[in-house]
Amino acid sequence: MSAEYDKYLENHIANVKRGFDWIKKNISLEDNILSKAEWLVDNHDRSKYDPEEYEAYDNYFYGRNRSYSVVKDFNRAWLRHIHKNPHHWQYWVLIHDEPEEADTAIDMPQEYIIEMICDWWSFSWSTGNLYEIFDWYEKHKDYILVSDETNRYMQYLLNGIREKLEESNETA
Repeated sequence: MSAEYDKYLENHIANVKRGFDWIKKNISLEDNILSKAEWLVDNHDRSKYDPEEYEAYDNYFYGRNRSYSVVKDFNRAWLRHIHKNPHHWQYWVLIHDEPEEADTAIDMPQEYIIEMICDWWSFSWSTGNLYEIFDWYEKHKDYILVSDETNRYMQYLLNGIREKLEESNETA
């Protein structure tokens, strides 16, 4: 076990909660969606403590090398992580068996979209630049495969965050 990785996980989960608390306070969302999202945020990334993920992540990010074996183990752990954690958009992509069928993005429930945005935003909270999420999103948006409905809600949240930040000129 790595003290560095433990500290990273602790900070990441705390920053996901900080983002959620900020969203809860500043963006108008339905109470039932907020209560579902709050439970998810309170249990965010628990699978990263499972040995199947913990060891591979620790070795990949905090180990001494990125050997073929370390990368292979990490890729398997990452795949496990996204399959166990519906706040990742990849969880909601249906890869068809038939070559002529394109991959299909399934609508994400709103509470998972909120958790996903908080997950992305957690890195902004760790650097103190709450606007950093927008640069990250701009760089990745053409790769992220989500349904139109999921995208609408994502945009609602991202635009709401930006507007409130600009109103208050807030930083972490």
